[in-house]
Amino acid sequence: MADIKAQYRTVMADHFPSEVKLNLGGTELVYAKRAWKLADDKGELIEKGLRYGENPGQEAALYQLVSGQPSVGEVELIGPGQGLVSAIDEAQMLQAGKHPGKTNLTDVDGALHILRYLTHKPACAIMKHNNPSGAAVADSISEAYEKAFLADLIAAFGGAAVLNRPVDKTTAEMMGELYLEVVAAPDYEEGALDILKKAKNLRILGMPRIAELDQWRDRRFLDIKCLIDGGMVLQTSSFNPVKGAADLLPAKCEHKGEMVEPLRQPTPAELEDVVFGWAVEQGVTSNSVIYVKDGCTVGIGTGEQDRVGVARIAASKAYTKYANKLCWLEHGLKYDELALAVAEGREEPAKIKALDEQTQLDKGGLPGSIMISDAFFPFRDGVDVGLAEGVSCIAHPGGSLRDWESIEACNQADPPVAMVFTGQRAFKH
Repeated sequence: MADIKAQYRTVMADHFPSEVKLNLGGTELVYAKRAWKLADDKGELIEKGLRYGENPGQEAALYQLVSGQPSVGEVELIGPGQGLVSAIDEAQMLQAGKHPGKTNLTDVDGALHILRYLTHKPACAIMKHNNPSGAAVADSISEAYEKAFLADLIAAFGGAAVLNRPVDKTTAEMMGELYLEVVAAPDYEEGALDILKKAKNLRILGMPRIAELDQWRDRRFLDIKCLIDGGMVLQTSSFNPVKGAADLLPAKCEHKGEMVEPLRQPTPAELEDVVFGWAVEQGVTSNSVIYVKDGCTVGIGTGEQDRVGVARIAASKAYTKYANKLCWLEHGLKYDELALAVAEGREEPAKIKALDEQTQLDKGGLPGSIMISDAFFPFRDGVDVGLAEGVSCIAHPGGSLRDWESIEACNQADPPVAMVFTGQRAFKH
């Protein structure tokens, strides 16, 4: 019988060329394949690139742009010598763990796509399958990590935790409570690495350029999407124009010759959360709706086909994640672990009942949160989902013919709910 588990331990050979060239409007772009000299499962030193692709059995290679300055029209794209993930070398791979695969590195890259907009404060994004399970900002990196972890401690299992400040011992000790695939940070304070290295399969990346992420904030790259027929779509990457509250637009829409506007304007604290949430939205697969509160994600809905549906999913997830958070903080267990213990008679049913009642009473932590959508609401039904959960402010790009309907929904709430426009869609597929 075949050893199914062995496929996950295998470091595949790849037959991709050592160099790839792309001619973009007369400019030759040269990409070099990345490989690292690392010890394999037997402790023997080998030179190898990616472990495998998205799945075992898929050959894959990582390439770094080494020559040629790409540009499209007047947009100058990120050129050679500015690598982050594609420039990781042996010195930055502080522990290779099970040897990195494609999803490990694309999750790190996805986190950096969020964190480059949050350089003003200690921040953490925990990624899972190229979406954040939790993201947060705080006054310290340990608090940022804890908030991001508690936002969804179930999905964080096996994720990639990326931080924009050096990891201290407190943070490392918290990370030791969870199975992570990857930890990436600009540096590690004394003693932190020793704690993290107790997890032998953990990939630990020390990426000094994370400390310079502000330089990547407004830079754009060549985004390549390959098609089933071998063709491809080229585009310039997306960008986030919202640097602060001043970049947000007032929500207003003309209807039947009259201007419809919100009865209440957002508070400074709400605007701060809007800016944070819009940064997180840059790294969430569309269609998406997320809820954020106090610099942390509360519920994240990703990759759905309709906006009202994803608004409901994000709200439903908020309840589940909130119950898990309460259970972890009160009992040191995940909700399902406690439920199993109750079913087996090892714990009192009252503990689960109390958690359920508190979660419903607190409405999953959603009251007072900010509802953020990566595209406009075509109808008010999506907005009504957030209003029913007690959100205090809603942010979306604006531009729908029915924006007036969504604004009126906010005005009909008791008390009225604020709304702002971001002025730009943030699809990510």
